[in-house]
Amino acid sequence: MSIVFVPKKLRGKAKVNQETIQRLLDENDQLVRCITEYMQKGRAVECVQYQQILHRNLVYLATIADASPDGMTPATNATFSDASTPSVNGCTETQ
Repeated sequence: MSIVFVPKKLRGKAKVNQETIQRLLDENDQLVRCITEYMQKGRAVECVQYQQILHRNLVYLATIADASPDGMTPATNATFSDASTPSVNGCTETQ
């Protein structure tokens, strides 16, 4: 599960701060590495799940950026509906 998924009862209560954004960026970095690894091994089907998570994270980050007032640091003391903790820890080979 990705950082942007939260149970419905917790939505709207999460504060997005620089730490949360950095965790998302780190998670996205790992997702890109996993996707690249699988693609290089000719295993495009396996990387689809990582591509979907990456897409959701990017859309979420774009939403945060769009909601930030111009000239301010993104997500400073802002509240958004979907933030939690990252859980993508790396690629693991499954056979």
